[in-house]
Amino acid sequence: MNGVLVLIAGIAILVIAYLTYGKWLAKQWGIDPSRTTPSHTEEDGVDYVPAKAPVLMGHHFSSIAGAGPINGPIQAAVFGWVPVFLWVLIGGIFFGAVHDFGALFASIRNKGQSIGEVIASTMGAKAKKLFIIFSYLTLILVVAAFASIVANTFMATYTEGGAVDYTASAANATTAMISLLFILIAIAFGFLVYRRNASLAVSTVIGVAAIVVCMVIGLNWHPIYLSNRAWMIIVGIYILAASVAPVWILLQPRDYLSSFLLYFMMIVAVVGIIGCGLTGGAQMDIPAFTGFQDTLAPTGASLGYMFPALFVTIACGAISGFHSLVGSGTTAKQLNNEKDAQPIAYGGMLIECALAIISLCAVGYIWANYASGETVTPTVVFATGISKMLGTIPGLGGTEKISYTLLVLTVSVFCLTSLDTATRLARYMFQEFWLEPGQTHKDATGYKKTLTNPFVATLITVVLGIGLGLTGYANIWPLFGAANQLLAALGLLAVATWLGQAGKSNKMFLFPMAFMLIVTITSLCFTLKANFAGITAGGEGVTWCWVRAVIAALLVILAVVLAIDGVKTMAKQKK
Repeated sequence: MNGVLVLIAGIAILVIAYLTYGKWLAKQWGIDPSRTTPSHTEEDGVDYVPAKAPVLMGHHFSSIAGAGPINGPIQAAVFGWVPVFLWVLIGGIFFGAVHDFGALFASIRNKGQSIGEVIASTMGAKAKKLFIIFSYLTLILVVAAFASIVANTFMATYTEGGAVDYTASAANATTAMISLLFILIAIAFGFLVYRRNASLAVSTVIGVAAIVVCMVIGLNWHPIYLSNRAWMIIVGIYILAASVAPVWILLQPRDYLSSFLLYFMMIVAVVGIIGCGLTGGAQMDIPAFTGFQDTLAPTGASLGYMFPALFVTIACGAISGFHSLVGSGTTAKQLNNEKDAQPIAYGGMLIECALAIISLCAVGYIWANYASGETVTPTVVFATGISKMLGTIPGLGGTEKISYTLLVLTVSVFCLTSLDTATRLARYMFQEFWLEPGQTHKDATGYKKTLTNPFVATLITVVLGIGLGLTGYANIWPLFGAANQLLAALGLLAVATWLGQAGKSNKMFLFPMAFMLIVTITSLCFTLKANFAGITAGGEGVTWCWVRAVIAALLVILAVVLAIDGVKTMAKQKK
């Protein structure tokens, strides 16, 4: 199959979906451009700050994208390109984009508060507490994992004698330097736009030019060489400060400018695929369908059966529970006008689907290397596939090495972006846990006033996240895929019950919600089976098998309890 046809067909379908189904959803729910959003009614200059649509789109897209739509489709490609392509389109259009759009819409109609508060308004305080505990623990795992990933991409490599190997560490030092310079550029951008009222267009041009400059500097001057542990501590201090700082200082400008790197990466990839196709070389050697079970296992570990593995593995490329936390956590507090909700939430998810299709084309181009286990790290697969396609275009034959480096660098930048957002979201969740429905931290008294203090809530979150990152997060990370998809199912459930209470159509949520619950519970049952087998076999990993088994069992119970509460709520609403 030619990758150009796959890419063009996929993008065409996504555009049509946005113009038809996306607009239909907006009409069904009653998107009202004349209605004042929480960013204005609750404006506090810290979390609630109105943002222009392009700026907020940059934040939202940078936060939800990251490496997810690259990793998932590449790993799931073991089932063939057709299953991946179909699920990215069907899941993205009818599941993920509806989930993201609905979560943002429900939040802006609830003072910009999280999905937990939306659940409280329909299913009660108990359901809210359960959802927040689950969401918070999931976010702690995300903070631990992303902090570790960032530290690993920054850290120095050491020789056997304990000295820094400057040659082997150069790439990581370059990434660290560019990331640090990028933070300074973002702060300057925020100051110009929000405190000096500089033109967004002019500031954007200057900001993008500054990004190019900082990349040139980082590639040629990178004097910082630190250990993994040192970087973990520095990252912890950074996210502590970034997550309590007003969003206009760092979060908005950094994510906005970061989005240009991602847009650039996608444009480069599209040029590579189409350019290679025009020369007759963008052929996807990957089979259309390999079977209902992963027998290739390029990484050495099989994904198992296509159901539920395909739907859990692709994750962000089609639907992700993390998106509902972003939409109802940070994006809702910055949305300037309700008319921006469709392009930012529904459109943002569809752009992510396009990135997933690009990733599929990349792994398809170097399929032989991937299937044999020669090149299996998703970021490397993506960068290798795209850079090789670019190299086939006349006149770009010598750009393969530099394009590979820039693609890897661009992907790594988004880990830090998602880390900051995840920390802020976890802080919101921690604060809301101690509050009654409808309250804010300003209404708290006694010990709750201390616990809901933004700095205290963030400090607790950072200590837990960085602490887990320095110890054993990798042992429970395999549960993240199922936990994330369970979060998506609960997000769909929350919005469905809220729409029903508001007297609006929620029928578009019912099948996706039921399907994702079945996918999640099935996946968790497979996890339970695998870990019980590990416990029976004995050995050094028995303790972690018990931990994973207990967590998986608790997640199944959580899913069942909240699903029953949700069905009862919707049944009452129907009556």
